[in-house]
Amino acid sequence: MARIDLDHIRHAYMPNPARDEDYALREVHHSWDDGGAYALLGPSGCGKTTLLNIISGLLTPSEGKILFDGRDVTGLQPEERNIAQVFQFPVVYDTMTVSDNLAFPLRNRGMAEAEVKKRVAEVLEMIDLGDIAHRKARGLTADLKQKISLGRGLVRADVNAILFDEPLTVIDPHMKWQLRSQLKLLHRRFGHTMVYVTHDQTEALTFADKVVVMYGGEIVQIGTPQELFERPSHTFVGYFIGSPGMNVLPVTLEGANARLGQHSIVLPGAAGPTIGKRTELGIRPEFVHLGREGMPVTIDKIEDVGRQKIVRAAIEGHELAIVLDEDSSVPADPHVTFDPAGINIYADDWRMKLGG
Repeated sequence: MARIDLDHIRHAYMPNPARDEDYALREVHHSWDDGGAYALLGPSGCGKTTLLNIISGLLTPSEGKILFDGRDVTGLQPEERNIAQVFQFPVVYDTMTVSDNLAFPLRNRGMAEAEVKKRVAEVLEMIDLGDIAHRKARGLTADLKQKISLGRGLVRADVNAILFDEPLTVIDPHMKWQLRSQLKLLHRRFGHTMVYVTHDQTEALTFADKVVVMYGGEIVQIGTPQELFERPSHTFVGYFIGSPGMNVLPVTLEGANARLGQHSIVLPGAAGPTIGKRTELGIRPEFVHLGREGMPVTIDKIEDVGRQKIVRAAIEGHELAIVLDEDSSVPADPHVTFDPAGINIYADDWRMKLGG
């Protein structure tokens, strides 16, 4: 297990990059704790797999250093970094049995056979493959093969980190939930440093202690699921986390008030200067209250999603999502108010600190 320090990492896939836009991974400068469970979350092309491959040693960064427990490993090959990596699609040895697939990395390192058998038996139980331990991998389904890959990543107890690159892509939805839960339990049991790449917010929020949200080649926020929900540091985080995502509305600031069209909204505190910046108010649909008082809205449609209703409305020409309990009624003359505790203010997409 290791603390991972990303020291001013940048990476470009082209020679002689000159602008920020030339970099697939813009400057990343963060430290991840020994034994932490982290999810790299973001859309395709945001740089998360590039960053994972730099950590594993499959890529050497164009700039910067990577350290494991203070040791510079930037120039080391993957096998010298003592990491385990599980890829998006299963990588197994078809001619070997399930048990031998798991034992392979241990035997490769000269572990005593009695210890190999003990460790393999433990992992077979963890991933629920004991009943097919002696079957050849050839002919198994894609999801069973991926469980073997996951098991091979978990079988070594001495690794610095275990890296997962969208490992549940080929797994059916029910088994995804089971495996996410198993990985979480295994992390609590063994305390490995784990880094999990995904574009699925449900996977990220249920697996990780800290979620690393990436956008446009950079990290825009690292936080707990609660922090990402309540205080998104960037409008993209607000949009990407949550279903539906955060409402983002253009406003002008007047001290401790925000003006939306002809309406004035009281803020939790006054904002600093924003001269020349685009200012927006962000509020989660859960913090928008629908009633007969406040700002008038026009309702476009109502979606029934089980225990909740999602009201799609418009305010001052801008889309607004509202979440209601399933039993809540919608007034004939709808108005909304915003809970001040749920209001965030953004300048050029970045959250501003509001004064008291």
